[in-house]
This record gives sequence, C-alpha cells and structure tokens, in this order.
Amino acid sequence: MNEHKLLLITPPFTQLNTPYPATAYIKGFLNTIDIKSHQIDLGIETILGLFSQAGLQELFSISDERLNGASKNSRRIYALRDHYCTTIDSVIAFLQDQDPTLAHLICERNFLPEASKFDQLEDLEWAFGTMGIRDQARHIATLYLEDIGDFIVDVIDPHFGFSRYAERLGISASTFDELYAELQLPNSFISTMMLAILDQQIQSSQPSLICMSVPFPGNLFAALKCGQYIKKNYPDIKIALGGGYPNTELRSLSDPRVFELMDFITLDDGETPLYTLLQYLDGKIEHDFLKRCFMLVDGKVSYCNGSLMSDVKQEKVGTPDYANLPLRRYLSVIQLTNPMHRLWSDGRWNKLTMAHGCYWGKCTFCDISLDYIKNYEASSAVTIVDRMETLIAQTGERGFHFVDEAAPPALMKAIAIEILKRKLVTSWWTNIRFEKSFHLDLCRLLAASGCIAVSGGLEVASDRLLKLIAKGVTIEQVSQVNRNFNEAGIMVHAYLMYGFPTQTDQETIDSLEVVRQMFEEGILQSAFWHRFAMTAHSPVGMVPDNFKVKNLTPTGSFANNDLQHVDPSGGQHDLFSAGLKKSLYNFMHGICLDYDLQEWFEHEVPPTSIEENLIESYLDAPNVREQKGGQQLLWIGGPVHYDKNRKALIMSGKREDHFIFCAEREALWLLKMLNQSTAQSQTIVRYKDWEADYKASGFDDFVLYWFGQDMEFLKDIGLLVL
Repeated sequence: MNEHKLLLITPPFTQLNTPYPATAYIKGFLNTIDIKSHQIDLGIETILGLFSQAGLQELFSISDERLNGASKNSRRIYALRDHYCTTIDSVIAFLQDQDPTLAHLICERNFLPEASKFDQLEDLEWAFGTMGIRDQARHIATLYLEDIGDFIVDVIDPHFGFSRYAERLGISASTFDELYAELQLPNSFISTMMLAILDQQIQSSQPSLICMSVPFPGNLFAALKCGQYIKKNYPDIKIALGGGYPNTELRSLSDPRVFELMDFITLDDGETPLYTLLQYLDGKIEHDFLKRCFMLVDGKVSYCNGSLMSDVKQEKVGTPDYANLPLRRYLSVIQLTNPMHRLWSDGRWNKLTMAHGCYWGKCTFCDISLDYIKNYEASSAVTIVDRMETLIAQTGERGFHFVDEAAPPALMKAIAIEILKRKLVTSWWTNIRFEKSFHLDLCRLLAASGCIAVSGGLEVASDRLLKLIAKGVTIEQVSQVNRNFNEAGIMVHAYLMYGFPTQTDQETIDSLEVVRQMFEEGILQSAFWHRFAMTAHSPVGMVPDNFKVKNLTPTGSFANNDLQHVDPSGGQHDLFSAGLKKSLYNFMHGICLDYDLQEWFEHEVPPTSIEENLIESYLDAPNVREQKGGQQLLWIGGPVHYDKNRKALIMSGKREDHFIFCAEREALWLLKMLNQSTAQSQTIVRYKDWEADYKASGFDDFVLYWFGQDMEFLKDIGLLVL
C-alpha cells in the first residue's frame, strides 16, 4: 500500500470531559496495518480557543453592535465582560484539575460573575454537602460557563451548544435543502475559529486523506463546514465521513450535493471500508469493490459494496490509541446532580468495548436490523484486559467506560477475574441488561474488580409493555438484580421510556409508581426519562402496524431514521413529560417520595393501580440459588493463614481480620482450598472439586458442611459461587 497520511477528526461538539473514542479506535486499527495517522478533537480545541481570555475578548468586541434586541440577561453578561475575561483562564485551569485550590475562592460566590443560570442554583449544601468543596466549585464553574454559552446563543451564534452544534439542522433532515442553504451563509464567529484550527492542523500534518467521524446530529453541520473549507482550500485532499450519524441516518442517501463537501461516506464498522478506500486511492481496486461506501459516480450517488473482504474481527482491531489528543486539557464539569450524568461529564474515561453489537438483539424500539446491533461478536477477556493495561500506560488514567450496547454477563465475569488475577487497579462502568444472571456473588465479583456503576433499560416499567418491547425482563427481575448490585456497592442507573406505542395514561402513571418504589427501597440511585422515538430500522419503524401506530414520514433524499408517527390507541404522552422529569429529580434526592403522584402533574391523572408494596414484596423473595457442581468457587476475601497458638484460621480483609476457630486439620484443609480458589490460581476450582477433595481428605458429608456455620461465614466475607 502506498504511503498515506491520514488526519482523523471529531468535529464539534461532543463531550467536554473526554474525547469521543471513534478516532482513537480507528487510529488503533491503522497502527495494526502500519498506516500513519494523526487525530484531533476539533471540538475541545475550539472550546478552549473560545473560552480563553483572548477568545472572550474577541467575542465581546464583536458583540457591541449585536446587542440590540438581546435579552436582559445577555446585556448583564456584556456589562460584566471584564470580569468574565479576567476569570476565564483560571476557571478553565481549575476544570482541567490544574489549579484545585481555586475551589475555595469559587465557592465564596464573590469571585465569578453570575447571570441567569444561577437563578436556578439549588441548595448547594443539599446537593453537594456529602461531596466536598471541589464538587461545589465544579458545579458553580459549570454554571458560569453555561451563562457565557447562553450569551453566545443569544448574541453571537444560535447554533452553539457545549455538546452539539447546529443540532436542529441534523435532526430529522429528510432533505438536504436547509443544511445546504445554511452552508452558503457567511461563516459564524465559531465556525471561523474552528476552521482556523483545522487549517493549522492540515498545515502541520499534511494529510492525503481526512476522515471525519460524525456520531450525532450535533456534529454534522460542523463536519460539513470542514468539508466545504477543505474542498475550497485543499482540493487535492480526499475526505471521508463515517460514524454513528451516517450509519443510522444516511443509509438511503441520494442527494448529490452532499458530495460537493466530501468524497466518500462509509457505513457501519469503519476498519474494512477504510482499508478498501485506501486500496482504491492507490489504484489497486475499482470503486465497485469498495465496502459499504457512498460516492459520486458519473454525477449520481452510488453505493459501492462489492468487496469480498470481511469485517475485522474484534480480536484484531487493535487497542484504541489516544495519541495526539490533549488528554490533560479536557474539562471535568458538573452540570447536573444526576449521579450517572455526573459520570458522563466529570473526569476522563478511557473508552473500550467488550463486545460488538448486542447479544440480546430483540428490543422492538432498537435499530436491531443494523450491523452495529445485530452483528454480535465478543473479544476475549485476556485481550480486553491487555488493552486496559496498554491504555493505562498510555494515558496514565485507570478509569474505563465500556461503551457496549449491553455488556455480556459471562464476559464481564471473565474480565473481572482477569483484572483480579493481574492485580490491576482500575475503576469501570458499563451498560447492561438487567439479566437474572447478575446474582449477588457475580455483582460482588464485579465490584471487587473495580466496577462502580451500571446502567440499563427499565424502559416503560410495565410488564405488558416490556413484553411488547421484547425486553426479556420483568419488573420483578429488575428489582432483584438492582438489589444485588446495590448490596455489592455498585450504583444503578435506569433508562426510562414513556410514550411507547399503545401505552395508556394508566400505564404511564403505574410506571412512575414502580420507579418511585424502587427509589424508596434504595435499589435505584439514578434514572432518566426519554420520550419514545420511532426509528426506521427498528421493528416498530419497519412494521408499525404490528404496534398500532402509523408512520407519517415519507422517505427523503438525505437523512432517514427518525419517524413522526401517531399512536391512536395510546395515551396523551406529551402531557406527562414535565411531571415525570420533575418527580424523578426529587426522587433522586430522596425527597417527596410520599407525595401523591397527582401532585406532579397539572392535568388530571388516574390513581396508580400498583400495589403500594409491590417492589418490597419482590425484594422479600428469598435470594437463593441452586447449588451446581460446575459452579466456580472464587475466594476474594484476602490473604489467609493459620495461627496455631490461637487455633484459628485468619482471613485478612481490607478493613478487618476475620477468624474461624476450628480443628487444625479442618483449618489446614480450608487454607489449602481457599488458596487454590483465588483469581491468581492456575486452574479454575469448582464446587465439585471442593466436594471431591473434602471426601478424599477423609471428612464426612460435604453438603452438610457446605451449609454449616463456617462455610456460610466464608461466603459472607468473600467466597463467591459463580
């Protein structure tokens, strides 16, 4: 393959606290085939340029003539412009963890200028009393940035958003007309800044191919702006676009104007399409033999997918490579006090994937017909933990967010054991299904390996609708799994949904009551309500008649995914949004759990039909499992030794020592078996192995011993049955 140099770009904007991982994934793959690449998060670079003393001075200097018609809030911010300009660099440094002592000054509330975002400031002692002064300061500093953001939207650029840019233009854009018209307008202040940074990167890296990843609608317009600039100023550089947005939205693209701004659009997993694209640019294959690639052929949009190359196996895609990205310059913000949203925005997480696709792949609201869901393939635990160690060495950070659609329980177990085997120190979180296989001992194992949180779909919190969704779980099962995670010390976040086809007002209220009871029982720490969205590649979107809804959206020439629909047999979904969100906000803070549900809504709602102790009754069910010979026994309770003088087996836990006083012969046998059952053991030890060894050692009934006092004590302090 000829010498290529690629520039990989994430356009503005995604997250402030950590890079979106797509370019790091692709760079990791390119390393395996010896292709040179450079990557840039154009979003964080633009944010840091804008939110600096020089950036704000320039912003305010062009604002004077634009203040006519501006809001009272914007005029206040403009009046305080000198305070913003003199404080911005120190605030950014604080949010980058470069100047933690500034927290005290920020919390005095007499250092930073305050505008309308602070009108909504909740009681800091209530929200952050257990978190400490640095978290209070992060929240105040975040509101300060959001005030400036409001000023930018009102006075400078209505498209601006910290985690999106011109998102409205990319959402449900069935035709390219509005986007195309917007692209013909003069560059905005932010676009000009973004393109100047882009130009510097092109000059520095001298790429032959630029690849842009567009994960969300809020990245699309900026990507197109970049493509427009490159085509005008660097016409010899080829441009390819991929990522989540084209994968879901552009599968039926037919408008040729898109290719005035770029040369290629690839779909689904990017590794093989990019490899064949490089072959095409080298003249080794014709365009017909590209893989999952749109391009312009004879003036018409052509989908080229004649390649016989298979997609790269997950074991072979390489380790994500974060080189070139300014990892120490990302901003840890606290926008909301929702615990899971805080994980999203505070701190930088290395992103990894346990398995490609979803092992369940049946949910009727999900895009299960697309490759990123339906093509399930897992990596091995050894490979995944190898990648974790590589990323820790590269980034110096031990936090991991596994970005799976739904992490497989068996693989999570294997990864946890591998982490313990290597004595690797890490913290991690991921998305799951609330599988019944998440029994208490598995949850304890995950916690021991560093798992701090899981998120999963409770969705409509109605057994009838969960069955219609084909979720494969019940409210009872979710309750018991959540209990297991909580008892192991792992935070649980639930994705909630309202407005699913045929959902009645009664079912919406009953769902809220289920959620209320879960918070009341302490088995849920965080949640978020989403309004159901019908998409073209989900079973609901593909066969709406099966769900008694009607699709109102015709197929367009540009984006085709989000479908407007009517639900004649369902309830008045729009009326519930504010009440669901307001009640949930209070439940997460442990208050108002005794309110009548009617108090959250301005319209009349039916009383709940859920029994007042439904979740409690599910949790009262015995938490027992059938004992099987093939179950692995794993000891995570710490070093063990026998003290002859005290005639005691001593287990040294992290917080205290534990003792079993028994005969020496029995103690030495337990010592041997526990040491054989650690993660560092060379073999897997199972229940049947313990039973056989017990009998071979001349002891009596193992079943009786297994359920005896000493063994029950060992199970409590660290003998896991997996």
